[in-house]
Amino acid sequence: MRRCLTLVLLVFALLPAQAMAQTVWDMPTEYPQTAMPGLGLTTFARKVRDESNGAMIVKPSFDATAGIKSADMAKAVASGKVQAGDAFSSALEAEDPIFALPALPFLATSIEEAHRLAEVARPYYAEALERKGLRLLYLTPWPPTGIWSKRPLTTPDDMAKLTIRTYDAISREVLEGVGAKAETISFADTMPRLINGSLDAVLSSGDGGAGRKLWQYLTEFSEIGYAQPLSVAFVKAEAYEALTPVLKGAVDKAARDTEAELWVVLGTRLQENYLRMRQNGVSIDLLPPTPIIAALKSSAANAQSAWCARAGPVCPELMTKYRAGKP
Repeated sequence: MRRCLTLVLLVFALLPAQAMAQTVWDMPTEYPQTAMPGLGLTTFARKVRDESNGAMIVKPSFDATAGIKSADMAKAVASGKVQAGDAFSSALEAEDPIFALPALPFLATSIEEAHRLAEVARPYYAEALERKGLRLLYLTPWPPTGIWSKRPLTTPDDMAKLTIRTYDAISREVLEGVGAKAETISFADTMPRLINGSLDAVLSSGDGGAGRKLWQYLTEFSEIGYAQPLSVAFVKAEAYEALTPVLKGAVDKAARDTEAELWVVLGTRLQENYLRMRQNGVSIDLLPPTPIIAALKSSAANAQSAWCARAGPVCPELMTKYRAGKP
């Protein structure tokens, strides 16, 4: 017995100190590993491990396997159900109107505009998270949002015939404004609705859609230039503050490097997505008819005004800073 105890103590003595005091964060997302948020989680986890020399491990999970969707992610992290998480930004609007900003329709419709808007709004996102006991880690950019449908969209009347999944209250308002039957549904709940036929269209990028293989049910994609939204990665502030200074530095550097890498990836991601979609039988309309875009923009103007009223003084302040960077 004494010999066994001696062997156990010897094994522990030979283990590196970091292995005995390893810090582990669970970090879920509702999106697939192949989508941009999934890439962000795997990249961040790898960089944290490398920067900390294995003293800290981030364990990502995908497809809402942790049972947490974007709208509930802030509460789940703040309550300690998980240490960190990734959420589609505008799904968090109930927490603070600021999170709907990156998905406002026809505001930022290029990578350059989306990146500038993200930089302008970053301190506002961080402050809103701090009020919830959370700390911003990094932002994940998405490719442009378009409409997946069963049939080509050629006139505004075609829009009115859609039963479409939208990703936030604003996009639901915009689609309802052109006559569509629109519902705000998490991506995790979208596939069952396509399978049972209660949806015939989805508002999403080619990225998340490609990851979920929407082309099995929807073979048309209209690039309407709706928005280039973000996902937000954050951690419970107490979990971050519990880290040693060395581990805080590792997390901070991993977060900065992850976000920088994601913006670089986004530059080629759209064409890669489109190639994969076409290879799977998707017809991509890069120039949807002008009347459809005009109808969407008209509806979007009302939704933007309503968001600005909800956001209060932050709205004109942000818009002024963002537009100051335009030529």
